[in-house]
Amino acid sequence: MTFIWPTALVLLVVVAGLALLYVLAQRRRNRYALRYANLSLVREAIGKGPGWRRHVPPAFFLLALAFMSIAVARPQAVVAVPSQEGTVILAIDVSGSMLAEDMKPNRIEAAKAAARAFVDKQSDSVKIGVVSFSGDASIVQSPTTDKGLVIAAINRLRPQRATAIGRAILVSLDAIEESMGSETDLPSSILQQQNPNGTPRPTATPLPAYLQGQHSSASVVLLSDGQNNQFPPPLDVVDQAVSRGVRVYTIGVGSAAGTIVRLQGRAVRTALDEATLKKIAQVTDGEYFNASTEQDLRAVYENLTTQLVIRNEKTELTAYFTLAAALLAVMAGAFSLLWFNRLP
Repeated sequence: MTFIWPTALVLLVVVAGLALLYVLAQRRRNRYALRYANLSLVREAIGKGPGWRRHVPPAFFLLALAFMSIAVARPQAVVAVPSQEGTVILAIDVSGSMLAEDMKPNRIEAAKAAARAFVDKQSDSVKIGVVSFSGDASIVQSPTTDKGLVIAAINRLRPQRATAIGRAILVSLDAIEESMGSETDLPSSILQQQNPNGTPRPTATPLPAYLQGQHSSASVVLLSDGQNNQFPPPLDVVDQAVSRGVRVYTIGVGSAAGTIVRLQGRAVRTALDEATLKKIAQVTDGEYFNASTEQDLRAVYENLTTQLVIRNEKTELTAYFTLAAALLAVMAGAFSLLWFNRLP
């Protein structure tokens, strides 16, 4: 927490001085009491005293002064707040296993229907992009506020082979960088690394050190029903999402037990790698969801609304400290009137 007028915190010294004076006054009062020869007679004469209650109103009053002193200094802090603006990338698995018919009519069509419903619910100011991944990953639709283009891109998705979750994360980050590059002062260059087959793969440029650890206004919603079997391993690249402050929300379709899918006349067993999807969500401060039916899948997308778009904003907390001071002052007055028929 920082302060716009930090010099005003010197008022806390005044509050501390008042607290010290109160303590000294109580000790002086005790010394006067000791002058009486027979304290039991004094107690019988004055009856039962207020005891600890006499300290409550002054304590609340001093706390109110302390909170008011902090409010005068105008405290502020960086907090994560929901925003109606931002970028959401829908990374959708289009591997052959998405043809499994445990969802109606099959997994990929159920996923597309849920994704379309998700797009319809978004604010017109939220940019939505679509990334498909199987043996590779590609941007099907760059982030845009045109919902018609996004839905058309979702409709074009067709099943292919293999599952490249790691590349899906990298390409999603590149799509975010392309969309947000003009809005930030980040470098626009893209680092290149080599795959085992010699082809370069993009690596998203991380945030500068002073911004790392903060959540940006962009999120990735990654849906998969299988295990990564392409380079790079997802957990080897997820730190790039962390360094850019991008949360990755993962959706696992199916179960770890897997199911049988017939591809080109042969039966293929596919199993969900929940452990990896959960780890991706955990590391990026996102959340993992499992969907075993088309109703589950639609419910997941319905819950992932614009709350995914989180901005870290420096917010002034003066009003909160002022409110706390007012409540404490009212409580001090209320207790004093209730117990002693006077204000502190």
